[in-house]
Amino acid sequence: MPQTERILVVDDESGMRIGLTETLERGGFAVTAVDGGAAALAALERGGYVLVLCDMRMPSMGGGDLLVAVQARHPGLPMVMMTAYGTVEDAVAAMKAGARDFLTKPFSPHDLLHLVRGILRDARERAPEPDGRGGALHRQLITRSPAMRRVLAIAEGVAASRAPVLIQGESGTGKELLARHIHASGPRRQQAFVAVNCAALPRELLESELFGHERGAFTGAIARKLGKFELANGGTILLDEISELELPLQAKLLRVLQEHEIDRVGGTRPVAIDARVIATANRPLGPLVAAAAFRRDLYYRLHVIPLTVPPLRERGEDVEVLIDHFCERFRGGRALTIEPAARVYLRRHAWPGNVRELEHVLERAALLAAGTTIALGDVALEDELTMERPAALSEAGGGDFAGLTVHEMERRLILDTLQRTKNNRSHAAKVLGISVRTLRNKLAEYRTNKQIDAAL
Repeated sequence: MPQTERILVVDDESGMRIGLTETLERGGFAVTAVDGGAAALAALERGGYVLVLCDMRMPSMGGGDLLVAVQARHPGLPMVMMTAYGTVEDAVAAMKAGARDFLTKPFSPHDLLHLVRGILRDARERAPEPDGRGGALHRQLITRSPAMRRVLAIAEGVAASRAPVLIQGESGTGKELLARHIHASGPRRQQAFVAVNCAALPRELLESELFGHERGAFTGAIARKLGKFELANGGTILLDEISELELPLQAKLLRVLQEHEIDRVGGTRPVAIDARVIATANRPLGPLVAAAAFRRDLYYRLHVIPLTVPPLRERGEDVEVLIDHFCERFRGGRALTIEPAARVYLRRHAWPGNVRELEHVLERAALLAAGTTIALGDVALEDELTMERPAALSEAGGGDFAGLTVHEMERRLILDTLQRTKNNRSHAAKVLGISVRTLRNKLAEYRTNKQIDAAL
C-alpha cells in the first residue's frame, strides 16, 4: 500500500486551515496545518512533506520570507503561495523567488486539488525509478494503432540523437508522453527531464524561468536562480506549446540551439548548456511562420526531427485498449468493469479532446459508478449541439426540470448522488465537487425544512 503523501498548510486564519485540511484530506492527502512561519519550519525539520501550501500575508514571518527560508533549507520542495490580494506583481515576485505556483483566494476545492495533483504528478514523473537495468521507468504509451506505432518507431530510432525534436498534434493526443518516451529511450534517461509550459507562465516570468537570473537582476531577485535549461543540463528539456513563445524569446532560444549556451537575466557571461530540446505545438507551426508569428529560422532549427501525433479519432484501435487501461487505473481497489452499452457509446464518440478527454470521462465515471460496473449513464457526454442529461439528474427528477428552482435542482442532485454512493458522504462529496462539511450543512438545511427524512 503506497504511503499517503503529506502536505504542510501554513495560514494564520483558522477557518482557512480547516477548509484546506478538509479539502486535501478528501483528496487523499495527509495534512499538517500550522499558523505561521516558525511553526512551519519546525514541522519541516521533521521531514516527510511533499508540498507546502502557504499564505502570502501572515504576521511575524510572511509567506515570501518563509519561501526563501524553505528554499535554503529544503531545496526542491515545491511551494504554492495563496493570497486574498492577488495581483500580477505578487505572482511574478513569488514565482521569480521560486514558488511553484500561485492561487488567488477564493478558489474552489477542484482548482486546489487539480493544481496539487499536477505538481506532485510532475515531481513523481521527473524522479528516476530503477528498472533493474540501470535505467528509469516511465509511463507506457498505450497503443495498437499502426499510425501511432510508426511514430513510436521513429521516436525510438532518434532517441540517442542530440538533434531537436518537434512534436505536433492536437491537444490531448499525448505529445508530452511521447517526449518523455523519447527521453527514457535514450542515453540521457538517467538525467533530468524538465518540462516548461510556454503557454501557462506569464510573459514577465518566462525568460527567467527558461534561462535563470542573477541576484539583483530585478526587484525581488534576492538570490541567483537556475533556469530550466540549466536544470536540464545533461538531460532533456521539453518546451510545451512552443507556438505561444513570443518573438523576442524565440530569438534567444534560437541562440541556445545554435551556440549551446544561455545568458541568465542580469548575467555577465554565457553559461554552457548540454540539454536535448524537444518542443511541442498543438497547432501547425507552418502557417504561423507564413504569418510572421513564428521565426522561420527557429522553425527550421526545430524541424530537424518532426513527429506528428495522430488524433484519437484516427486511432480507432486505441479507444478499446485505452478504455480498459483507464478502468484499471481508476478502479480504486475494485474489480471495475464497463457494461457493453457504455463501451459501444465510448467507441462511437469523436473525442475532440483526444486521449485526455477519454481519460477524464472514465475518471469521472469511475467515481459515479454504483458498485463495480460503469453504466451508460455514468459516461454521459456533451455533444456538439446539446448537453445530454447525466444519469444523476435524469433519475432524480424523472425528466423535465422546467419550472424548478436552482435550489430544488441542487437538492435533487445531492440526494440522488447520496443514493448512488449508498449514503457514503465522503464519496458523494467528491463526486459533487464540494466539501463534506458543505454536504452536512446542506442535509441539515433539508432536514430543518422537512425536505428529507430526518434520519438521513
